[in-house]
Amino acid sequence: MMEKGTISIHTENIFPIIKKFLYSDHEIFLRELVSNAVDATQKLRRLSSLGELKEDIGETRIEVSFDSKKKTITIKDRGIGMTADEIKKYINQIAFSGATEFVEKFKDKGDAKDIIGKFGLGFYSSFMVSKEVEIISKSYQEGTKAARWVCDGSTEFEISDAKKKDRGTEVILHIAEDSEEFLDEWKIKGILDKYCKFLPVEIQFGTTEESVEDGKDEEDKPKYKTVTKDRIINETEPLWTKSPSDLKDEDYLKFYRELYPMTEDPLFWIHLNVDYPFNLTGILYFPKVKNDFEVQKNKIQLYSRQVFITDEVKDVVPEFLMLLHGVIDSPDIPLNVSRSYLQSDSNVKKINSHITKKVADKLSELFKKDRKSYEEKWDDIGVFVKYGMLSEDKFYEKAKDFALMKNTESEFFTLDEYKQKVEPNQTDKDKNIVYLYTTEPGKQHTFIEAAKKRTYDVLLMDGMLDSHYINFMEQKLEQTQLKRVDASTVDKLIDKDEKVESVLSEDESTKVKGIFETAIGNENMKVSIESLAPDELPVTVTMSEFMRRMKDMSKTGGGGYYAMMGGNMPDQFDVTINGNHPVVAKILRAKKEEKKQQLAKQAYDLAMLSQNMLTGADLTNFIKRSVELAAE
Repeated sequence: MMEKGTISIHTENIFPIIKKFLYSDHEIFLRELVSNAVDATQKLRRLSSLGELKEDIGETRIEVSFDSKKKTITIKDRGIGMTADEIKKYINQIAFSGATEFVEKFKDKGDAKDIIGKFGLGFYSSFMVSKEVEIISKSYQEGTKAARWVCDGSTEFEISDAKKKDRGTEVILHIAEDSEEFLDEWKIKGILDKYCKFLPVEIQFGTTEESVEDGKDEEDKPKYKTVTKDRIINETEPLWTKSPSDLKDEDYLKFYRELYPMTEDPLFWIHLNVDYPFNLTGILYFPKVKNDFEVQKNKIQLYSRQVFITDEVKDVVPEFLMLLHGVIDSPDIPLNVSRSYLQSDSNVKKINSHITKKVADKLSELFKKDRKSYEEKWDDIGVFVKYGMLSEDKFYEKAKDFALMKNTESEFFTLDEYKQKVEPNQTDKDKNIVYLYTTEPGKQHTFIEAAKKRTYDVLLMDGMLDSHYINFMEQKLEQTQLKRVDASTVDKLIDKDEKVESVLSEDESTKVKGIFETAIGNENMKVSIESLAPDELPVTVTMSEFMRRMKDMSKTGGGGYYAMMGGNMPDQFDVTINGNHPVVAKILRAKKEEKKQQLAKQAYDLAMLSQNMLTGADLTNFIKRSVELAAE
């Protein structure tokens, strides 16, 4: 039997268009052809389980091989195979009609990344790298002949009888001159490792040498010999396909190390297993988060029936969980023609919501089951929780019960617990609860100690997201304000309308203010005289909560109005003079104006020094002045 024909198609030059637009990455051809071989094998196994197969199923291994001299790559399976009529139907009609539809829709488009729909073009990806493609196939059905199909990349094909004894299909690619890079053992192995590592049918590619024990030597020590074994590319039953009840912690950790060698063990993990209303399996790991978000992203691998698709999963996984690592496998995620770009549809949104819920449930379970262990992991977990609360209201509603606040004493509280702790003592005259916090305990130590003297609690908010989280929490918590502990004097941060009587007259206050303004000589330093306890600092330099937030938000690239304003305004500070401090009385008693200025500048510089704000010539002059004053 010999037959020649022309594939019925209206579009001219279809193969150049397919080659240019079908896939952005030509290496995908191997994934598509191996996936087709797996599908054919799985169908055979299904027929066998239904009793439809007369013969013994036997070996079902898929073989990938290449011949650098003949310039061919061959993908061979022992699946259901095809008759000549089936080749004409599935290759010439169905697959090519998909190609036609693809070209008609997208021949005028410059980029095919946004294509919607499945076109059945997997087989025709072979023409991206081939000048000619052969199919030799024999059906599993009794009494059928083997057939050979050949096409050189035009619309003409040739089909004839073939000599093939065993069932299955061989696809032989005659590699084009501009694609000979694929005729390389390590190139092919790399592609197979990337896309086919977890396919459910064994895939052999060449052989490998292994050292095995071979008896004992004269000193009764083990001897070894080198043996050649078939190189099996894949693990046919990856961890996510197994039941969680059959797995131990060590199994999950071993799998994580295989996926991400040379990384620290994860904190914990979630095993996904859903079959309604969509199919979803996978394992998501919570890694120990470093300070660089971008380094952590793109670590979740997306599979469809154990075929690797992409690690760009931003539509499937919520943004705040992009920091997770692991694997998701779902046949229900719609893909475009190249399987490499996700479409947003109802299934994707359902899967996205489900993953969010599962993560929230897992965190809640960990918190309730072993709070101490949860608290020990909070510095890493907190990034995920805060990111989620900032990103999604649904997650916030769940997370507010297991989100923690940590104070400078390393004590942990839920949001409700912390409110109950500080409300009695940290409520101001306007009935606002004031949460004090520090971003740098070392630099802000003086202010923290001043707060502790009032028995106030101070939260530690030094995380990479905390500048955003602070604003967010003020919006969510009723009648609650968050103020950095160095944003003002402690009595002004939590104003309880408890006045300390001033030892200065109004005239003396005016004089002191004038002395300090002259000594400081900086219009961005706003001087005020306050009546504070005599044991408080004589001078305190602070940046207001509003101004500082504008600055912080402008640095972290968020905050809308804060960022817009903060990026354009010069630094402005409040200089609070404690009118009741003995140093102020000493300044007023000084007879010479020069001495008043010297003492005022010294007190101001001390306040600047405590904030690490005294540098350059100002620091040099301060040291020189300190020596002079000590010598008096």
